[in-house]
Amino acid sequence: MTNSDSQAEIKAFLANPASYPAGPDRVEIFETHGALVFLAGEEAWKIKRAVRFPYMDLSTLEKRRAVCEREVEINRKWAPQIYLGCVPITRESNGRLCFDGKGEPVEWAVRMRRFAQSDLLGSIADTRGIDREMARSLADAAFESHAAAQRADNPNGAERFGDLVNSVSRNLAGVSDILGTEETARFRQLAEIQHARAAAVLDQRAAQGFVRRCHGDLHLGNIVMWDGRPTLFDAIEFDEELATIDTLYDLAFLLMDLDHRGLRPAANIVLNRYLWRSQEDSDLDGLVALPLFLGLRAGVRALVTAERAQQEQASQNQEAAVQQSARARGYLRSALGYLTPSEPALVAVGGLSGTGKSTLAAALAPRIGPCPGAVHLRSDLERKALFGRKETERLEAEAYTKDVTARVYSLLMKKAQRILAAGHGVIVDAVFAAENERRALEKIAEEARVKLKGLWLTAPPEILMKRVAQRRNDASDATVDVVKLQLGYEIGSLSPAWTTIDAGQDLEGTVKDAEAALVK
Repeated sequence: MTNSDSQAEIKAFLANPASYPAGPDRVEIFETHGALVFLAGEEAWKIKRAVRFPYMDLSTLEKRRAVCEREVEINRKWAPQIYLGCVPITRESNGRLCFDGKGEPVEWAVRMRRFAQSDLLGSIADTRGIDREMARSLADAAFESHAAAQRADNPNGAERFGDLVNSVSRNLAGVSDILGTEETARFRQLAEIQHARAAAVLDQRAAQGFVRRCHGDLHLGNIVMWDGRPTLFDAIEFDEELATIDTLYDLAFLLMDLDHRGLRPAANIVLNRYLWRSQEDSDLDGLVALPLFLGLRAGVRALVTAERAQQEQASQNQEAAVQQSARARGYLRSALGYLTPSEPALVAVGGLSGTGKSTLAAALAPRIGPCPGAVHLRSDLERKALFGRKETERLEAEAYTKDVTARVYSLLMKKAQRILAAGHGVIVDAVFAAENERRALEKIAEEARVKLKGLWLTAPPEILMKRVAQRRNDASDATVDVVKLQLGYEIGSLSPAWTTIDAGQDLEGTVKDAEAALVK
């Protein structure tokens, strides 16, 4: 329900350039279902609309004030440079409105520093895409927000997601005239299957403290490039319960948004970077819930977009209604894709230093297993984590003894087991020069009842040494001398699980040959 007439005078005041001390040339207005944003010069002013929905009540001045104050409080944790404060709009003795005057407040506004719309990650994704470094920075921003987030006092796991599955399914059925009766029924069926599959882990994660006060609305439209780094803003402020969620469910909105925009490689980088930053076994176990999380995020988007289509139909805006209906159906198709059960997958990439194992594994990862692709386990990174070092920080010689290497491979195997048990895809990237290392991975595949697909990379010695010599800012500590040492290794015979790939060619050719080997 909306009472737009009650705010007509406020809107006119904020839309007038003369109302602002800085005297901007013009004021631009953006509307959402719950707010109006007025862009005036170098600042933005946001008021809450006088609306009441089942999930959001902003119908009174005091409620709008409380939500404005909460918005500033929450978002200053991530974007203090953007959120300047909560300001009353007052009616003065002469009857006029002004900002923070002596009269009685008639409305409350969030005062913010303005940024260019082109700096929103949604705009960047649509115009330039999201490259590797940007994706890693997005993962860092999400992880750091979760690491600092307050844990829920009384966390709820599976039961709450069961309620959410029921609520979203019921509401989707209410817009089946747009989304299709069979499709909305299929959503419920698949979501209930995935919920049952993940229930035990959801309860476990809640007990372990992974239900926290998160952003809650973590899509690309709520992230902006500020001072050269992705900055979160516009977190859910009107309902603590909606934002107090499993951290992976919060992350899933970002992953879904990237994937739905056709940017699955970026989504895969975000997931892998996040998991490496967290170093939490529970996050690997939590991958069992990722299909449910992604499906719910896309399902909610389908619902909201379908409701907008209905609003456009009611306003006789047929062109907009058709566009919104098509978008809603697209989100539901994505949701059904995420929720449809798929098999876990295990891929290994082996070979001497300089063969391009990590480059190939990263290129293949988005194409392996459930969305957004395989977890990429890299021996170089596991070794750095074992010693508490940064990704590109060099390790001393004692970090490369046989005993340490055995520990690194043991960690790789244990993580691969957890990921496969969660039903996800995994690609393990290591030299795998020793037969026992390869056999250990084959045993894991047998226990998980999946088929190991190994890719053994080869290249001429001169190419290996040239590539290693040219490395910069890489997690690998290998040198030309290391390559020379490895060239003397006795690799032994490769089992039928492994296919030899010529990695001396360009990356495109190597990827093509590797993909052909994976579909055998």
